[in-house]
Amino acid sequence: MRFSSTAFPTAFPTVSGDVTASLVVFLVALPMCVGVAVASGVPAELGLVTGIVGGLVAGLLPGSTFQVSGPTAGLTVLVLDAVRTHGLTALGVLVLAAGLLQLAMGALRLGRWFRAVSVAVVQGTLAGIGLVLIAGQVYGMADAEAYGDGPGNLAGLPGLAAHVMVSRSAMTALCVGATTVLVLVLWPRRHPVARLVPAPLAAVGLAAAAVAALGLPVARIEVRGLLGAVQPPGLADLAALTGEGTLAAAAGTVLAFTLIGSAETLFSAAAVDPMHDAGPTHYDRELLAQGAGNAVCGLLGALPMAAVIVRSSANVEAGARTKLSRVLHGVWLLVFVALLPGVLGLIPVAALAGVLVHAGWRLIPLRQLAVLWRDHRGEAVVLGTTAVAIVGTNMCLGVLTGLLLAVVKSAWESSHVALEAHDPGPGRPLRVRICGSATFLRLPSLLDQLRALPSDRAVELDVSGLRYVDHACRTALEGWRTGGR
Repeated sequence: MRFSSTAFPTAFPTVSGDVTASLVVFLVALPMCVGVAVASGVPAELGLVTGIVGGLVAGLLPGSTFQVSGPTAGLTVLVLDAVRTHGLTALGVLVLAAGLLQLAMGALRLGRWFRAVSVAVVQGTLAGIGLVLIAGQVYGMADAEAYGDGPGNLAGLPGLAAHVMVSRSAMTALCVGATTVLVLVLWPRRHPVARLVPAPLAAVGLAAAAVAALGLPVARIEVRGLLGAVQPPGLADLAALTGEGTLAAAAGTVLAFTLIGSAETLFSAAAVDPMHDAGPTHYDRELLAQGAGNAVCGLLGALPMAAVIVRSSANVEAGARTKLSRVLHGVWLLVFVALLPGVLGLIPVAALAGVLVHAGWRLIPLRQLAVLWRDHRGEAVVLGTTAVAIVGTNMCLGVLTGLLLAVVKSAWESSHVALEAHDPGPGRPLRVRICGSATFLRLPSLLDQLRALPSDRAVELDVSGLRYVDHACRTALEGWRTGGR
């Protein structure tokens, strides 16, 4: 038996690069998985379970080569609302249903249609989630209980500030959380130490060490153990969600999990694909992989998953070459949960809240908003309106508002009507040619232009230049022709 002398030197750098990248992604994912779980109102271990499934299930399936899946800050607000509305035991049923819906969408090759969704709506949705996340996690930074929804959290901020001013423990917790955010912002990216220790891990680790060393009176994560946290859903949970009073709300939650998670995944793919030369993501296959992962998460009663830009970009930047890196990151999370679960009990809740505040801020596309406002002001309005609607109402109404506004904007921009008048001379009818697309959105302007024509001249109307005429405009033009001038 002979071995090629070049096989091992070629393969080893690839494997070693994937191992190194997997460790970097693991260190980035660890505090985020725990933080998203705590912010979602579920045991911290469930966030790690979702990260493990994202690596070992979604990571093995075809789709993207470098995208890393796990619990995401973009779904935190949805999960928190679902847990408060339906209970923790029902979460598995909702996530399982979302996973099955994603599998169906992938099988029907609907993944590509997410490209048709306005980017402004997607960015506005993420911005709205980020604002709601910040407003809620500010309370966590002070070891206080949030109100649960965007308007309530915003309205309660003055009361929170007054509480912090008179409570020493709340002030201490806020200092821990604020310091965590400061470390995340100032952590030197180009420093050799920063390359080895990602900012989220460094911030949480330093906060935990400081709290332990100084004996600060701040809340820490409650640890139940993996077996105690995992609660697979049963038939009773399914029956509770399909009741007359809860079915519509449960269906809305499933749809929100599916659409927001899928949109965030494919939006992540669009951002990560230019960073590598492995080819573009196959959207339908990636949707199938996400569906399979969410189905498994649902069976385990864990959080929903989506591909995450921060972890995915860290994977590429750390030198990943194959899918091995994202699979191994799930292995490292599993090893951590199995061997070192007690470490979670050392982490201050305020530090994790600080990580989520920073993550929420990163969801707000300030640079893109400035560019849109300069070059595509209508898209900027759609983005801002979507975000404000999510903060002021809820996720479902906010997204629907954004989609409706985007459709109206597109219809307005695509409908353009122009009148071309030609005067052949005295005694002959004035020739008026209408060009473009005549829709009800342009009807007031069209009628104003027709009424502005000379009333003492006969008019010969030519509509051959119209590409499209809707019923409202056709009726108005026929009425004008028969003497409605």
